[in-house]
Amino acid sequence: MVDLNTNRILVVSDGTGETASLMVKAAMAQFPSEKVVYTRYQNVRSESQVDMICEDAMRKKELMVFTIVSPQMRGYLLKKAKLLSIPILDLMGPVLGILERYFGHEPRFQAGLLHDVNETYFKRIEAMEFTIHHDDGKDLRGIEEADLVILGISRTSKTPLSMYLSHQGWKVCNIPIIKGFELPKEVFKVDQRRIICLTIDPEALATIRKARLQRLGQEQGGEYAELDRVLDEVEYANDIFKRNRRWSVFNVTGKALEETATEIIRLMSSRNLLPGSNPNSKPPITPITL
Repeated sequence: MVDLNTNRILVVSDGTGETASLMVKAAMAQFPSEKVVYTRYQNVRSESQVDMICEDAMRKKELMVFTIVSPQMRGYLLKKAKLLSIPILDLMGPVLGILERYFGHEPRFQAGLLHDVNETYFKRIEAMEFTIHHDDGKDLRGIEEADLVILGISRTSKTPLSMYLSHQGWKVCNIPIIKGFELPKEVFKVDQRRIICLTIDPEALATIRKARLQRLGQEQGGEYAELDRVLDEVEYANDIFKRNRRWSVFNVTGKALEETATEIIRLMSSRNLLPGSNPNSKPPITPITL
């Protein structure tokens, strides 16, 4: 039996209903003495759903707050609510009407667009956090979730390339190749098609390393920037790449970061290995409805 003394607010949306819920709760903060029970229906996109919700709202004496984008569905809900004497608050209709008159053209009338934008944003943030956490091989826990694993010797742009890709939603783990040290066993447990190897012309790399040392005020940097040492490291890395033929090798000599990233994305797209396609990846972080 319905308690007539209980305030009940019903939120109805053809999307997630998060926007309407937050707006209602923000307004209810101005009525601190009132106790309210909230119910939310999301992805409401058929007349049969509206019929069921309205009949339930009538029995429970609920105030219905809704955000429906489709003019047909919004009209049907308004008509049904009026027929059943349900108090209503349309949060979307008046706003769309004002914006339509201001811009001089109709809106898209497509439900769920804000949720799609939020979903993309939170996936990008998650990718950036993952990439920072897995920079330079400092933590290999969770490497199986990576969209890409980048390998290369020092100063082959592993970190900046990883960060650039993460801004586009790719979870990247980059690991240095150091002569005399075996690659971590975790590298061989991930999908080998996701491994990207970076190589470079030894003379170009020696120049890059010398410039790096000069910026750090360490012009006498030992063997780090000497051509023989660099040549040895490049050959060592290339030998590893040759032994693992499923790995993809990209020569970054003289290339802008964006150029290399574009080539990698093109290759991964051709393999249908897009961001978020890794079956080992955990669900993305999503906003919490208060």
